[in-house]
Amino acid sequence: MNVALHNNKPREQWASRTGFILAAMGSAVGLGNIWRFSYVAGESGGGAFLLIYLLCILIIGIPIIMAEFTIGRRSQQDVVGSFESLSSGGAWRYAGLLGVTAAFMILSFYAVISGWIMHYFIQYLNGSFWTAPAEGYEGYFVSFTGSFTQSILWHFLFMALVIIIVMLGVKKGIELSNKILMPLLGVLLIVLAGYSLTLGGAAEGLSFLFTPDWSAFSDPAVYLAAMGQAFFSLSLGMGTMITYGSYLSKKEQLPGAAFSVAGLDTGFAILAGVMIFPAVFAFGIDPSSGPGLVFMVLPDIFNNIAAGGIVGLGFFFLLAAAALSSAISILEVAVAFFMRKFDWSRIRAALVIGTIIFLIGIPSSLGFGPWAGVTIIGDNGILDSIDFIASNILLPLGGLIIALFVGWSWKTVDALRESDFGQTTIGYIWLFILRFIAPIAILLIFLSSIGLF
Repeated sequence: MNVALHNNKPREQWASRTGFILAAMGSAVGLGNIWRFSYVAGESGGGAFLLIYLLCILIIGIPIIMAEFTIGRRSQQDVVGSFESLSSGGAWRYAGLLGVTAAFMILSFYAVISGWIMHYFIQYLNGSFWTAPAEGYEGYFVSFTGSFTQSILWHFLFMALVIIIVMLGVKKGIELSNKILMPLLGVLLIVLAGYSLTLGGAAEGLSFLFTPDWSAFSDPAVYLAAMGQAFFSLSLGMGTMITYGSYLSKKEQLPGAAFSVAGLDTGFAILAGVMIFPAVFAFGIDPSSGPGLVFMVLPDIFNNIAAGGIVGLGFFFLLAAAALSSAISILEVAVAFFMRKFDWSRIRAALVIGTIIFLIGIPSSLGFGPWAGVTIIGDNGILDSIDFIASNILLPLGGLIIALFVGWSWKTVDALRESDFGQTTIGYIWLFILRFIAPIAILLIFLSSIGLF
């Protein structure tokens, strides 16, 4: 096995191609597919959003996944080291630093929400949520997230679990955990989606998700939401796929892996919609209920259906496992950088960086309690503001730079060779997208997100 050397230490590699694909899927399949996709689709018109989202995946998502895998495998380094080594320094290195910054920001609030999910899973596991709390599920959620000690505690517990898995390394931690979690997630999601279709709201729910409201196509906000969701869901723009690609041996073929990850990730998102929207319509719930849909609305639905406690247990296990697999990949982006940059051990890097991210996330947690009145961007609270900056600004910018780097900085023959496309029609189409279509689309939607277009 060929192993790259950095700082006189052997470069970790995946044990198998399947392990790599499952780990990359684990990075992509997370809260973005289930929690975020459902409420963003609900707020953005359902079918119209889904169609634009699928186009974003096809036109922007898959080409950039390929670009990230190609950069990572070619350099065999972390996201910052990749740009430094492949560009001989220069301004391109800031693309890697942008990715590390995005990782810090995203995981800081992602871990807060994931802590809530872990708490709900435990509540279903011990039977406490099999019947509605005295104050109702909505009242419970408001009280729980407003509690300084409870929210911080579960935020800490989730981050501790992520840190432990990353400390175990690529094969024994990241790859092994995803080999267990991903198949479980797939089976559980199919079962829950099938059950949801029996609740009586299937026709309305499926119509909302798959029938476009054509008037929505004139709303720039829908395009912004769709692209932001594509980047968030596929973990694009912050170097996750570069980092994971760097642990891949040269003998593995990249195109098949990229299409597999994007296709399975999109399938998970659509299945999540099939699972959630029929249940929402069966009980007359507004599909645009926002982020609280998962924590306040669905538990109430589970409480009113047969075997609702078991369904709720399965659903929040699904969410918790998806959140864990993605959080692991986000932390790995920063850990890999600090291991190389400062010659730290994996254990030290995971502990130090994980602790810093936990501390950065405390304001997001307090934003639902003592700091509930604090707004940063417009009327958005702390967590929503950080989400907006990371998802709609940093990730698209990161994706833009990655597309330009592979499309323009590399020689055509080198890019085609390293990507495994070779000098084929699909290879040239890929480069054309990276050079022209993806940058223009990203730039236009980015300018719209900051109010300049």
